[in-house]
Amino acid sequence: MSSLVDVPVRYDLAASTSPALRVGDLVDPDALADLTLGYGSSPGDAELRALIGAGAGVEAEQVLLTVGAIEAMFLLAQDRLGPGDAVTLASPCFPPARSIPEGLGARVDVVAMRFGDGYRLPIDEVADALTPKTRLVSVASPQNPSGIRLTEGELRGLLTAVEERAPGAVVLVDETYRHSTYGNAPVPASAAALSPRVVTCGSLSKAHGAPGLRLGWLTTTDADLYERLRNAKHLTTIACSAPAEFLAVQLLRRSREVLAPRAALLQRALTELQQWVRDQPLEFVRPDGGALCCLRLPRDRVPDAAVPDFYSRLAENDARVAPGSWFGDEDRVFRLGFGHLPPTEFTEALARLADALPRDRGKSS
Repeated sequence: MSSLVDVPVRYDLAASTSPALRVGDLVDPDALADLTLGYGSSPGDAELRALIGAGAGVEAEQVLLTVGAIEAMFLLAQDRLGPGDAVTLASPCFPPARSIPEGLGARVDVVAMRFGDGYRLPIDEVADALTPKTRLVSVASPQNPSGIRLTEGELRGLLTAVEERAPGAVVLVDETYRHSTYGNAPVPASAAALSPRVVTCGSLSKAHGAPGLRLGWLTTTDADLYERLRNAKHLTTIACSAPAEFLAVQLLRRSREVLAPRAALLQRALTELQQWVRDQPLEFVRPDGGALCCLRLPRDRVPDAAVPDFYSRLAENDARVAPGSWFGDEDRVFRLGFGHLPPTEFTEALARLADALPRDRGKSS
């Protein structure tokens, strides 16, 4: 999976970000000249936390800035898990959601979300996986890789199950793609204020197009948990980058201005993708949010032997998608990112993807 950042390809449909911002999109570069490169604080810049908190429905004091959302996941897992503890994980998922608990010696109880079910969270199966040893429940909304969002009913049902069967657990809701909407659709509400049991994480990497800042956050309304996580950050990364926090403030002050053209781009690309997929030997789950979705090579049309051949032909076309095995799914399923490429390049990338698809068994209706 490191090839996503380490190995470029001409037509990258594996990437899951919106177009990258430039420093000049946010601020006059001369404004950086007087920026002091000292240590920041362990909680992070106060204005930045207030901006994030206002968008999530919590107080600034309930927001902890982190080095990307991945540090938030590390800090929470380290607080909650050790040998003998258990995490209930909805999968497919962002790979570190599984590898971090495993590295801490925790048991990972995987609950599968299935392509055929539209990647909806099976609440009953989650409830069955919970035990008094469960210390962490990990979900995402919108989900990576499918872009499917949890409904408020699903979230409340999940919290009820956790309260009844795993009273010592907290629920991590990864909201990294929450701000990636389509067209004029509003940004959905955060789960941050639903319960003291809920911890959310997010970042500026995906919807806002600023992965180079490596700036993320977590939220918790549990004051004791917040203090433990803040202290753990201080003992590891100490503070986030001062230039990153400064630029993040400039970005979030203009959040609507930044997000609006990205939402329009995502709507346009998703519409094109939906029209394109009708003529391809593929199955498709339409996402609710995010710059990503899942497609599948159908079993009744594509034999098992043809699946690796598809990826080989795609590589020959200087294009790529993200195979399902990166996320805990099968390689018949792949993640396609539709927000990263400019429109003309996205159209060409789809043409190259179509050229790589197996067609010896006909095409889907």
